[in-house]
Amino acid sequence: MVEATASDVYYDPYDFDIDSDPYPYWKRLRDEAPLYHNEKYGFYALTRYDDVQRELHNWETFRSGKGTILDFLVNNIEVPPGILLFEDPPIHDLHRKMLSRVFTPRRMNAIEPLARSFCVEALEPLVGESGFDLMTVLAKHMPMRVIGALLGIPESSQATIRDGADDFLAISEEGFGEFKDDPFANMFQLFADYIDWRADNPSDDLMTDLLHTDVEEADGTVRRLTRDEALAYSVMIAGAGNETTTRLIGFAGQLLADHDDQRHELAANPALLGGAVEEVLRYEAPSPVQARYVARDAEFYGQQVPEGSAMLLINGSANRDERHYPDPDRFDVHRKGSHLSFGVGLHFCLGSSLARMEARVALEEVLKRWPDWSVDYDNAEKAHTQSVRGWAKLPLVID
Repeated sequence: MVEATASDVYYDPYDFDIDSDPYPYWKRLRDEAPLYHNEKYGFYALTRYDDVQRELHNWETFRSGKGTILDFLVNNIEVPPGILLFEDPPIHDLHRKMLSRVFTPRRMNAIEPLARSFCVEALEPLVGESGFDLMTVLAKHMPMRVIGALLGIPESSQATIRDGADDFLAISEEGFGEFKDDPFANMFQLFADYIDWRADNPSDDLMTDLLHTDVEEADGTVRRLTRDEALAYSVMIAGAGNETTTRLIGFAGQLLADHDDQRHELAANPALLGGAVEEVLRYEAPSPVQARYVARDAEFYGQQVPEGSAMLLINGSANRDERHYPDPDRFDVHRKGSHLSFGVGLHFCLGSSLARMEARVALEEVLKRWPDWSVDYDNAEKAHTQSVRGWAKLPLVID
């Protein structure tokens, strides 16, 4: 076994300067401290592709049931039942199987024309303008409209849901790693009235389906989902399906602004957009850090990771590991191969196909109208949250 060498490299996911551009820090971790220990917060981290890919599969050692966000582990936050992202087998497998029956191919195929119409509605009035904020106009707008339509949330309430999710994830420079209130309470309250309304007024949407879905227990018995379980799943779908796709669209707009030749190629040949979305996901993972609770002692590079620790599996770093990818810091829409941005194994993102479709459609509709744009970086602003990276403001200048 290769032992880790001493290093003075420091990585702090709550440091805004580091979070704005973590790649130099992650490279040093991969090279100098492939198993990293942060004494301030008490977490460990793995950053190399082979390690992250392998341990994302290893749910028996690195468990999700106490939360997959470092703040939850640091503060020992009680995770409510029914949040698939925060579950382990066997209950995770039963619930994922049930949810896969709700995320049907029919429903996913039907939503693409609606996603496109939302893009057209947002972008068409801006034709002839000198620029716009991609995040406000499109990246925050379209994913929430799509999730809202899938779940059955009224359009008048979708902005409130989106803003509630933003507040749920946000961190501030004054209070890293601290929660004054139950972080789940507000989000659950926002959805409670919708669940109760749908119980009495069923429609063709996910919320109605959840209220009328049967789940098979571990002992083989079958029962109807409870109202609280349907509420928890609705909150999870809205949060997971909105925030990461928003950041993905923002990164796509920024990266294509910075790579004129590839942007022009995509404008001329939209068939390449699927591959371009995959490269954006690799190059700038919207959800780059997966926290896990260490359920049993583990050893890496000659160092012990004791049971009860918090482990960060940094898939954003793994996606740039030169041990796995040739020239990993080069953005290339023609690159072949996979990435870890949607995870692997039992926690592979259930909504990955939806996110890919939304990003592809968003890019296609932008490129139809504007083959040339640049970013006004002086007025751009990064978002800093507990689990996702990306832009809060991304003003585009139409060239």
